[in-house]
Amino acid sequence: MTLSTIRKVFEGVADRRQMFRMFDRHAQRPNRWEGDDIALYRNEWFEVGEAEHNYMFEILPPLWMRGEMFAMREFLTGSLTSIFITLLIDGHIRHFHGYCDLADKGSPEGMRNAIIERESRPVRAMTREERLDHIWSSTADDYRGYAGERWPLSDHGKRTVLLYGGTEGTFLKLLDQLTDTEISAKLPVHLRYLPDAIAA
Repeated sequence: MTLSTIRKVFEGVADRRQMFRMFDRHAQRPNRWEGDDIALYRNEWFEVGEAEHNYMFEILPPLWMRGEMFAMREFLTGSLTSIFITLLIDGHIRHFHGYCDLADKGSPEGMRNAIIERESRPVRAMTREERLDHIWSSTADDYRGYAGERWPLSDHGKRTVLLYGGTEGTFLKLLDQLTDTEISAKLPVHLRYLPDAIAA
């Protein structure tokens, strides 16, 4: 699974428990320690509360600070680390976490600009990809995983979620193959009826 575009992976403001879960939301991936997983995490971002932002700022001295941004001193993998950004959007101070590859000098500013563009939209909406990422981020580890040997070779390593099929019982399905009805059923009620957003 290779992901690269700057993408929002959770709708709403993550509390401390959710934040720590999402720091390593690909922890169950197959062959976890066998390769460079920068592409899985690079450019993922989500919103956090002020208390969570301040907590992370106080853990260790930042690697660097630039205006409204700071980088964590500890790297997740390779040159990839957490960036925390404080932004004034529509008159409200908000806080965000993103994974930036510091080998790309423009990565933190690119992340900042993408968040501003995404969160300044006049109408609250979600793309299909954002809906799928929210489902993945908010599903407990016991109910999500990765396609393995029982799946066709072309599906190996793709994300799966457990669904309830009524009389059929529960079954696994590839995350990216969920129907609109299945996506709606997996989302919290307050997100089910948001309009579709066009990906930037």
